[in-house]
Amino acid sequence: MAVHIRLRRAGKTKAPTYRVVVADSRSPRNGKFLENIGHYDPRSEAGDLVIDGDRARHWFRNGARPTATARSLLVRSGIPDAEVPPVAR
Repeated sequence: MAVHIRLRRAGKTKAPTYRVVVADSRSPRNGKFLENIGHYDPRSEAGDLVIDGDRARHWFRNGARPTATARSLLVRSGIPDAEVPPVAR
């Protein structure tokens, strides 16, 4: 099973917020996921971003790979660039 760290859209029409989730690569964008490790609100002034770094590192050790957008958010949240695996797609 290939596991990805990716964004899951939430919120209202034209006012999205995103949850950073760990999911099977075959599941749909807003479908089943394994764990919610954070959230991101791009519409707020400060770009509200909260990610549980310890859980992200746990999933890195177990083979999860982030998508391009999720990788940039993980680095922006304070996880060193060298610790984050390369992009999955």
